[in-house]
Amino acid sequence: MILVGPGAAGKSTWAAERFSDGLIVSSDRLRALVGAGEDDLAASADAFALLEEVVRQRIGRQLTTVIDTLGLDKERRMRWLELARAAGMPCVAVGFDTPAAECRRRNRERLKRIPADVLTSQLRSWTAVKKELPLEGYDDVLQPTALRVVPEAFVDAGAAATRQSEAPAGLRFGLQLSSYTHKAGRAGTAEWIRDVAGRAEAAGFDAIYVMDHFRQIPQVGRAWDDFLESWTTLGYLAACTTRMRLGTLVSGITYRNVAHLGKIAATLDVLSGGRAVCGVGLAWFEAEHKAYGWTFPPVAERYALLEDTLQLLPVLWGPGNKPFHGKVLDVPDTTCYPRPLQEHLPVLVGGSGRRTLRLAARYADAVNVFGDATAVRRHAGYLRELTDRPIEVTHLSTTLVGKDSRAVDDLVERLRPRNQNPARYAVSVNAGTVDDQIGRFRELSEAGAAEVMISLPDLDTLDTVGEVISAFRV
Repeated sequence: MILVGPGAAGKSTWAAERFSDGLIVSSDRLRALVGAGEDDLAASADAFALLEEVVRQRIGRQLTTVIDTLGLDKERRMRWLELARAAGMPCVAVGFDTPAAECRRRNRERLKRIPADVLTSQLRSWTAVKKELPLEGYDDVLQPTALRVVPEAFVDAGAAATRQSEAPAGLRFGLQLSSYTHKAGRAGTAEWIRDVAGRAEAAGFDAIYVMDHFRQIPQVGRAWDDFLESWTTLGYLAACTTRMRLGTLVSGITYRNVAHLGKIAATLDVLSGGRAVCGVGLAWFEAEHKAYGWTFPPVAERYALLEDTLQLLPVLWGPGNKPFHGKVLDVPDTTCYPRPLQEHLPVLVGGSGRRTLRLAARYADAVNVFGDATAVRRHAGYLRELTDRPIEVTHLSTTLVGKDSRAVDDLVERLRPRNQNPARYAVSVNAGTVDDQIGRFRELSEAGAAEVMISLPDLDTLDTVGEVISAFRV
């Protein structure tokens, strides 16, 4: 992004309000770095040489780069545009067509003014440059409005957020706990979870979910990171909360005797006052199975087990003790007392493959999927083709929320792995402002999602997420 305009046109102020310091390459700051201060004109040549190198290095790494200098030199602009094209990056020029009288007024208020004749020369140059910009081949030439660089998921979020404001839609929110690494350490884990659960409930979350694994998965952390057993954790959360539903996303059907799993879920439902959700899935983490000495059956066998599981669980939770004989499961006596408090304990299936969706359509109450709004709409449409039964589509995503764009940039910079490009990290965690997220979740709702489960890279943002949730309370 190339800022173009005369001195005192407002370029630096505009950039500072919308981008974190790490994204802005400023000729004035570099002049202070190599000289006696930002106004040390004798250091200009060295400052611009350094600016060129910094811009080249950042664009070469495909990093968002805001070039804050006069931008009136066409040769420099063309060089930056060529660098962007070579790196496969979009290049945008932002023209600051501030009236000459306003530039002169601002200049008079500066402690160190631009010499009057220099500013006059810049204003004359700008008159010609603003006609040239649209012809130079940029992806866009913009006016200095509330421009932001956002992940693709948020491109249409503004319009969707407006729809949510004008005609609010309801949507349930669940918090997924995917990591138990925290500052208090192992001895403080119970207190930490209690605090997180209390804050989540206060923020308006409808449910809290935990991953059903026995060690941390590689997508989130290291195998030796602290990781709690899921259903034991849910039992503790039942005592820490009063309103939120409690469930797994999702329990691998290979991890436990399925009848035992049904007994665990029924017990949680009773102890939580009827708030249990039983999430089940095909299981995928082969290394975890090997580590614990469990067999990891082929996919076809796991699908047969999943289908039996979906049929067995309602039998276990129903009255009596009738036997169950499935394709691979044989349970001679399905006694399970106390029965769940809920008349129908909901079963959620995790996965969006066609075979999984077909099983969910026949037996489950909800199916949890990934992807953008287009993917959710496709899955929801397929389910409608398969069944007239009421079945909900839920959606899981990692979500990073900041109050404004500057807060988002700061969160991305603080949380991203040291070797990861900030823009790629922002995409991977769906980093956006409160309004961005309202728009994204409105789009997911319109696509067919009844509940969104979110995993937060920073649980300190729970209160900010509450602002998003409140927009869907109708």
